[in-house]
Amino acid sequence: MTPSPAVGSVGQTPPEPIELRGVNVVDTRTGKISARQDVGIADGRIVSMANTGASPLLGGTTRIDVQGKFLVPGFIDMHVHALNAADPSDALALMLANGITGFRQMSGTTKLLADRKAGVLNLPEASPALLALCGDMLSPVNSATPESATAAIAGQMVHGADFIKIAAAGVEQFAAAQAEAKRLGIPLAGHLPIGIDPVVASKSGIHSIEHLGPGIVMIAACSTDEEAIRAQLTATPEIARPSVNLPFIDSIFDAILKRIVINPVRRTTPESARLLQHAIDTFSLEKARTLADVFIQNGTWHCLTLIRQLTSEQADLPRFRGDPNLRYVSNAAQRNWRKATADFAKFPPETKSTLKQEYELQLELAKLFDDAGVKMTAGTDSTGAGWVIPGFALHAEFDELDSAGFAPLRVLQLATLNGAEFLDATDSLGTVAVGKLADLVLLDANPLENVQNLHTISGVIRGGRYYSSGDLDSLKRRVEASRNIE
Repeated sequence: MTPSPAVGSVGQTPPEPIELRGVNVVDTRTGKISARQDVGIADGRIVSMANTGASPLLGGTTRIDVQGKFLVPGFIDMHVHALNAADPSDALALMLANGITGFRQMSGTTKLLADRKAGVLNLPEASPALLALCGDMLSPVNSATPESATAAIAGQMVHGADFIKIAAAGVEQFAAAQAEAKRLGIPLAGHLPIGIDPVVASKSGIHSIEHLGPGIVMIAACSTDEEAIRAQLTATPEIARPSVNLPFIDSIFDAILKRIVINPVRRTTPESARLLQHAIDTFSLEKARTLADVFIQNGTWHCLTLIRQLTSEQADLPRFRGDPNLRYVSNAAQRNWRKATADFAKFPPETKSTLKQEYELQLELAKLFDDAGVKMTAGTDSTGAGWVIPGFALHAEFDELDSAGFAPLRVLQLATLNGAEFLDATDSLGTVAVGKLADLVLLDANPLENVQNLHTISGVIRGGRYYSSGDLDSLKRRVEASRNIE
C-alpha cells in the first residue's frame, strides 16, 4: 500500500531550515541511541545528521538547542475517523499536539476521495499527514448483498481508494468482498463477522484485522470448543439493513450505526454474554499460538486499538468520566457517551465480569501475538467512539500496551516503524535518518527506559515545521475554547 501524499493548506509558506542541536537520536529498528547529534532539516526532510559541532551551520538555518532531548519518528495512528467530522481541524490539532504526525483514515467518502484526487483536500497546516484513505465503509448500508459489496469495491477503486474498509457485514458479504478485493489487488481491512473463522479470513487474504476481531471472534478461534461456539455464532445475525426501502433509509441507518459505534458492547445480550464466557473458559494457549502462526504465514496485520476495547468493555470505569481531557469534547458528545455508559452500567454483575475477563484476555492475546511475530500497528478508533479522545487516546494506547507487557521499544515500534512498514513507506517514515520526511517528535526522557517517557513531548516537527511545547499548548487551548470534538 502506498501512502497518500501529505496534504496541507493551499498556499502555506514552506518552513525555514532548522537544526536540532545536540539531540539524542533513537533508532527504532535496533534501539540504539546516537547521543549528541545535530540534525539538519530543510524542505520537509532530514538533510544531515552528525555529531554536535562536526558540521558548519548552513546560512539561513535556525538553530534549536535540544540537548538532553530524545528524537523519535512522529507517531502514526493507524485507526482514525477524524475526517468524518464536519470540521476536523480540532481533532487533527489535538493529534498533532500529542505527537501524531500521520494517520490512516478508516472511514472515507466518495467526496473525500474526489477532493484528494483533485488536490483540494485542504487539511489545516497544524495537522498530521493523511497517509491512507478508503471510501465509504462497506456495511449493510451499501453492501446488503454479496453483489452490492463487490460493486462498491469497484466503485471505490475508480475514485482512488488506498484500501477497502468493511464492518458489520454478514459472512456472505464479507467473503464476496474479500474475494473481489483480492482479485482487484486492493487491501481489505476491517471487522470480522462474528460467524467467520479468522483462519479462513487470513488465508483468504485480509490485509488488516481491526480491534482483535472485534468481540468474541478471536477468542472463539482459540477455544477448545470452537466448533460448537462457531455454530452458534453463525446463526447469530449481523446488523441488517431494513428490507423496506423507505425514504431516507440510508441516512436513518447511518445514524443508527453512529449510535452503535459509541459503544458496540451495549448490544450484549444475556445469551451472547454466556457464550463469550464459555469461549473464555475454554481458551487454549496452544490454539492461540497456532492462530498466531496462521497470521504470520499469511502476512495478516492487526491494528490493536486496545484503548477502544477498554472504553467499550469497561465503559463505566470512573477514570473515563473524570478524564480532564474531556474539556476538549463537545457537550453533545459527552451526553451521548454518558448515556451509552448508563446503558452499560445496567448490565448484571456477571456480564460485567465476563467483559472484564474478555479485555484481560485480549491483553494476553496481544502480547502472545507480538511475541510470536504477528505484524501489528497502534491505533485508537478516534473520533466517534465513547471516551476515546483524539491524540490523547494514542498515549492511552501506549499505557495499555505497557500493561500487556510490551517492552518500551516495541511500543515505540508499533507507533512508528510498523505503521511505515504497513504503508510500504519505510523509505520516508518510521526511522530518523537522512532523506526521511521530517515528521518527528522530541521527548524529554528516554522512551526506551519506560513507556511513560513517550508522554514527555517537548516538541513536534511536522513537514519540517517546528512546533515548540508552547506552540503545542496553544493548539490545545484553541481546541479547548471551541470544544468541538465529537
